[in-house]
Amino acid sequence: MTNIFRFVQVFALGTWVGSILYFAIVVAQSVFAVLGINDQAGAIIGHSLAGLHHLGLVASILFLVAAVLLARSLRALLKPASLLVILMLVMAGASQHIVIPRMEALRLQMGSVVNTPHSSPMRVEFDRLHGISVDLEMATLLAGLVALFLTARKEQP
Repeated sequence: MTNIFRFVQVFALGTWVGSILYFAIVVAQSVFAVLGINDQAGAIIGHSLAGLHHLGLVASILFLVAAVLLARSLRALLKPASLLVILMLVMAGASQHIVIPRMEALRLQMGSVVNTPHSSPMRVEFDRLHGISVDLEMATLLAGLVALFLTARKEQP
């Protein structure tokens, strides 16, 4: 069972980290390359990001349950890799449930983000929130890479 639980941990976390990389390198770049920088491209990115966050929720639950079962103790949640996964979950949740809804509300008020002048207070706030969203995703990715390394390395006796 040990091998199965370790596999679940590595698979879940690897899938989440790989999905973040794929989203940033392929999906976002492709959407803007095909559609250009416009409101439809932003809407597709927002919708895709919601899917990424839901995948992260499932992956984090799988990882943490496997960690507890592997250690046969809730203390497993206090290990560095588990704490990083919990941090990743918090950051993805903050992005999905705090930052993105605020961005969406501003997008609705503006009608078009692209056509709203950069000096508009709504556009300034939207751009600030977009920066926070990007920072949260990057921090989630970095935490995930460290957690994946900690999980994949061979246990020391």
